[in-house]
Amino acid sequence: MADIDADTLLPNERMRSGAQDGDVTQIHRGQRYADEGDRFEVDGDAFEVVEIRERTLGDLTDEDARAEGMRDLEQYREILDRAHDNFEWDDDSDIVLHRFEKVDA
Repeated sequence: MADIDADTLLPNERMRSGAQDGDVTQIHRGQRYADEGDRFEVDGDAFEVVEIRERTLGDLTDEDARAEGMRDLEQYREILDRAHDNFEWDDDSDIVLHRFEKVDA
């Protein structure tokens, strides 16, 4: 178990404030940024990474998108298109699920 920087795992303020509010409970990234048991803080709120799993973009569901603070998978795709230059959705692209929970500090 290690302490990690919240900014590394949650790359923008929307994601960090969503985690604090309980609207964001996971994030998929292009590579692994944490291990199960790692902890991070957002403005005094402590979180623990409870699951790391390799997936593909094609595995994602509306439920996954909602757990990342999006309305649905279509909005999730739109956000990725805007956030990454030259992004193309490929169902076979590898991604890593980082699921986390708020814990007592």
